[in-house]
Amino acid sequence: MYLYILIAVVVVLGYLVLVYNGLITLKNRTKEAWSDIDVQLKRRYDLIPNLVKVVQGYAKQEKEVFENVTKARATAISAQGAQEQAKAENALSSTLKTLFAVAEAYPTLRSSENFKALQDELSDTENKISSARRFYNSNVRDFNTKLEVFPNNILGGAFGFKNFELFQLPAEQKEVATEPPKVEI
Repeated sequence: MYLYILIAVVVVLGYLVLVYNGLITLKNRTKEAWSDIDVQLKRRYDLIPNLVKVVQGYAKQEKEVFENVTKARATAISAQGAQEQAKAENALSSTLKTLFAVAEAYPTLRSSENFKALQDELSDTENKISSARRFYNSNVRDFNTKLEVFPNNILGGAFGFKNFELFQLPAEQKEVATEPPKVEI
């Protein structure tokens, strides 16, 4: 009789350990995926001042555009959480499109090697951000699904696990910001 109780306790404890370890594994993968996004966003933030300086050299009268890009960059850097970060990134993308539109009016700027190199680097970074966002969101989906299925939802709540937020663009802005800013040369 005691053997059956002991076996039942061992099975239940084993299941709890498996659920807990599975949630920890997925949580850590999701945090790692977010750090990939963070690295690419920092890379983007580092490119923007150089891009602004190059454009400023050719288009000094476009002061408002430069200020808007600088403000949007600062807001994006200080954003917290996936949703706030997504909103700030979309605003930054919009201001960068304005900056590239200004650049269109200056043929010598468009032909500048520095501008072309920065533009290519920014485009590459935008692609990497998009890939990192997809990877992060797939990890969030896996974690949240594992956390929400029965009986993991009870156990996860008892262990203090919380759902992660997806890194999504606001619905009305998805079409605008899904592609990196491009300038036709």
